[in-house]
Amino acid sequence: MHKTSPHRNQRLADQIQRDLAELIPRELRSTSLGLITLQSIELSPDLAHAKVFFTVLGAEPEHALKALQEKAGYLHSLLFKRLHIHTVPTLHFHYDSSVEHGIEMSRLIDQAVESDQQDESK
Repeated sequence: MHKTSPHRNQRLADQIQRDLAELIPRELRSTSLGLITLQSIELSPDLAHAKVFFTVLGAEPEHALKALQEKAGYLHSLLFKRLHIHTVPTLHFHYDSSVEHGIEMSRLIDQAVESDQQDESK
């Protein structure tokens, strides 16, 4: 089995992320999708699959995910034309809820700090 370099994998993941970040707004022009931001790309060791993690602002994540999944094959073909590599990974889109989780954690921390300050002022 052919082993690929981790650095090559990361370079390819970065390039796929840059290309998709350019292609997605152009090819999925619907304003109902909100602002889609690509967080990261994880490539399988054999480069056959790419997990594309994204966040969305101003739209329901499920709606954006469905649209991305429907266009995955088309985006794959556009990547194939751009990347000039033998095999372009199959795209698998995943909503990244870590940003929402971080915002919620920050809100809870702020709430706890405010509660502590109120307790101290009594």
